[in-house]
Amino acid sequence: MADNREAVGHGRLSVVRTETDDITVLVLEGEIDHQSVPGLTRALSPADTAARHRVVVDLSRVTFMDSSGVNALIAAFHTTQAAQGWLRLAGARGAVLRTLQLVGLDTFVPCHPTLEDALAATDPGA
Repeated sequence: MADNREAVGHGRLSVVRTETDDITVLVLEGEIDHQSVPGLTRALSPADTAARHRVVVDLSRVTFMDSSGVNALIAAFHTTQAAQGWLRLAGARGAVLRTLQLVGLDTFVPCHPTLEDALAATDPGA
């Protein structure tokens, strides 16, 4: 189990990336908007490792997300799908969960109540 942490932050959003068991885990904290989304986009960008094809994004500490964040997650979903991988979301609640539901992102990107649930899911589409 490798645990490589990298923190990326811009203003109101911090992103901590951990790669473990060939899964990239991004733990986000703060607000995702047009000013902070470049840090998220960089963290979601594909790399040459297998972990980039299997990604869990922990949204439990995100207090706000606008369409910039939704678009970044949609792009990440398409990238992981093209690489025969998957994207899962974890811990979204309140206004962030409502945003995901309003745009229908939760209908094609699996959303789990906790990070542990997302990591434990055995079905790639779950």
